[in-house]
Amino acid sequence: MTAPLRIGPYAIERLLGVGSFATVWLGHDRVLDAHVAIKVLAENWSHDLRVRERFLDEARLLRRLEHERLIRVHAVGELPDGRPYAVLAWADGGSLRDRLATAEIPAPAALRLLGEVCAGVAVLHRHGVVHRDLTPGNILFRSAGPGGDERVLIADLGLAKALAAASGLTARAGTPGYMAPEQDDPGVVVDTRADVYGLGRLGIRLLAVDPSSAHPARPDPPRRAPAIRLRDGVPPEVAAVLVQATAHHPADRYPDAATLHAALTRASRPAGRPVSPTGGGGPERQPVAPTRASGPVAATGPPPQPSRRPGTRRRWRLAGAAVVAVAALGGVGAEPSDGGSGRPVGGTYTAGPLTVALPSGWSATGATWAGQYGADGEPEPALVLSPQPRRWAADPRVPGAFVGLSASTATRTTPAGFLAERTHGDCVPAPTRTTWQAGVEWTVVAYRCDRGRPQIIESAALHPGRPALVYAQIVPPAGSGPAFVDTLLAGVRLR
Repeated sequence: MTAPLRIGPYAIERLLGVGSFATVWLGHDRVLDAHVAIKVLAENWSHDLRVRERFLDEARLLRRLEHERLIRVHAVGELPDGRPYAVLAWADGGSLRDRLATAEIPAPAALRLLGEVCAGVAVLHRHGVVHRDLTPGNILFRSAGPGGDERVLIADLGLAKALAAASGLTARAGTPGYMAPEQDDPGVVVDTRADVYGLGRLGIRLLAVDPSSAHPARPDPPRRAPAIRLRDGVPPEVAAVLVQATAHHPADRYPDAATLHAALTRASRPAGRPVSPTGGGGPERQPVAPTRASGPVAATGPPPQPSRRPGTRRRWRLAGAAVVAVAALGGVGAEPSDGGSGRPVGGTYTAGPLTVALPSGWSATGATWAGQYGADGEPEPALVLSPQPRRWAADPRVPGAFVGLSASTATRTTPAGFLAERTHGDCVPAPTRTTWQAGVEWTVVAYRCDRGRPQIIESAALHPGRPALVYAQIVPPAGSGPAFVDTLLAGVRLR
């Protein structure tokens, strides 16, 4: 392959890699004296409109997310022959695949690395994106200062899709050994749990004594999960986390990367070290991510079934779970149906057994909790209330609240455990408090955020009359305090 002398304004120095769909060159910007990676669509695919659009989608997606845990896009362009190219940040530390080909990573460092990768994929999941091809070749390293520090980056989103559009992608996509079993079926909707599987397989590759022995047969599900024998220096509790992450059926896995990250952190803690209800052992904070969609929105397609996992989970501050943004993430969202009252009546709104007193000037919408299903298979009730219910999910200036009731959730966790799944890695939590309102004991955690919505309130309680959990996420009006939150919770009536 003959190297071009220049691509756009960049002088080409050498070839970095060749893939099925693209070639990557190392370029140099002489004006800024900086290196970049230039990804060029392969010539044999340049006339395939689907592949061309997917290539450009990757650049658009990375540009839209713009997060330090993801490869950054500087520009896009087109060669004289019409092929598109994307100018990316150069990962000067190479890939995880390169490092594993040289030597095994020491177990403690490998465990920390897996956590960093989970945090990066959690950024994608918070924005409704499934990567679909998490392999060592797509985990890159970039120098992060003169002290020799490195940043772990998630790359190659060419197979990634917004969850709302995932059901329209029918081509088999992914890398054998890391690809979730459902990705073998072109008719299945792939969601964040496919990435959880890939992360679990990556963890097995990094932490298991014999990674190949823990590779389940396909396509039939194994009768029991294969045993995972961990390397010396890895806490034995991590094995159970990896087994659950790589379960054959998506419903048996963790719902997303943030939840897997939290479980991995709990399993990695030294014995006897408690996990407080308000976070981990220190005030570490994750870099701030965009908050474009930081509230419940209407589901755009069939949401996945909730994961069925026993036990109560504790919160870890760096888990990075998003605001209840997209129903298809296995989080929460409201979608309208015929079960709601449709408009405020006497200052209240009703959806099934939920009735909420509306603050002055607020209205409500919604009737079911997307992604949450009762024993009868029907969606469980929920609603969104706000001065502008249709806008509050996308506009951080608009206050509002999401309220949902779930019997299925109450069978697997407590209010405190449920809130542990709803952390905000970009925000700082206040100490957990409890408040009695209208005969219901609420557990409440307030988060302060540097950007986007300045405050997010997470609260949960048990139904006083039957086994069900009620959840309220509140973005209060600017300048309001705990009294507004308590008043809104006091207006929640349960039948």
